[in-house]
Amino acid sequence: MTTATAELLTVKEVMARLKLGRSKVYDLIRSHRLVSIKIDGSRRIPADAVRDFILGQIEEAA
Repeated sequence: MTTATAELLTVKEVMARLKLGRSKVYDLIRSHRLVSIKIDGSRRIPADAVRDFILGQIEEAA
């Protein structure tokens, strides 16, 4: 992931991509299963982190 070109997603966008609720997304962030950053008071999740999370879940299921 190149930080200069990384796409940052809002929690709402991640909720839509993963088909999960707000509290579950924050739970994944708190448990460090989903990487995020905080910009002032706003939480942002790199799109690559969402992809990595999904790939990790697929590997665990296999």
